[in-house]
Amino acid sequence: MNSMNWVRGFNASVGLLAPQALASKLRREFMTPHTAPPRDWELPLLAQAERITLRFGLSALRWGSGPAVLLMHGWEGRPTQFAELIKALVHAGYGVVALDAPAHGRSPGHEANVVVFARALLEAASELPPLKAVIGHSMGGASALLATQLGLRTEALVSIAAPSRILTMLRRFSRFMGLPRQAQAHFVRLVEERAGIPVGQLDSARYQLDFPGLIVHAADDPMVPFSEAEAIHQNWSDSRLLRVEAGGHQRVLADPQVVQAVLQLLESVRHAPARVLAS
Repeated sequence: MNSMNWVRGFNASVGLLAPQALASKLRREFMTPHTAPPRDWELPLLAQAERITLRFGLSALRWGSGPAVLLMHGWEGRPTQFAELIKALVHAGYGVVALDAPAHGRSPGHEANVVVFARALLEAASELPPLKAVIGHSMGGASALLATQLGLRTEALVSIAAPSRILTMLRRFSRFMGLPRQAQAHFVRLVEERAGIPVGQLDSARYQLDFPGLIVHAADDPMVPFSEAEAIHQNWSDSRLLRVEAGGHQRVLADPQVVQAVLQLLESVRHAPARVLAS
């Protein structure tokens, strides 16, 4: 029996006897990130960055100057995972700010969730020039979509490998961990309490997405199914869906066709007639 099967078996047994205790333990583990250090290919870009600290302690990296583009990495991710995209944006004349999400990198905190990520984007935007675009990967993409419903203003948004519906991801995680049904229900409730927003509301089908966007997803993503991107696209009339055949969950960030599609979106926004910013 491998270790994951042992964990599932343990959770299945304990979850029947003490569902609330097990759900509380899993909730803490689920919301406590462990960030890995940058890889060698990220280091040159990291050396070129300016480290900035925002008003309430949030840490970020900045490159270039020009119209502002704000980036948010995914769960247990890093700003420099966007390396190829950042280099292309700076070369095209944009100023890029990439956040260390709360409880990640040098930003404060021990726990985080999609709502905390979204509020971090709002905090950053309040200290930056008007945003030309927001780009988010995985949970960063989900948080960017949510942030627009909480007041974030941007001319365009790019969602990469993001889930459409948070409740689906919670249920998938709890089933993967082997929680019995009663423990699953407690787990979702505890996550909801911690996030401070009913998880049923964290769903792109409920959002008003009235600005141009790009949805990127790899068909072979092992963590977030491609169907999640299709659901976001269905709920977002002014969006383009870009399917990458082979990019996994992380490699898609460096795909040349993704970089080109992002630049095309920004170019179209730059030359579009003036419009009221999303808020």
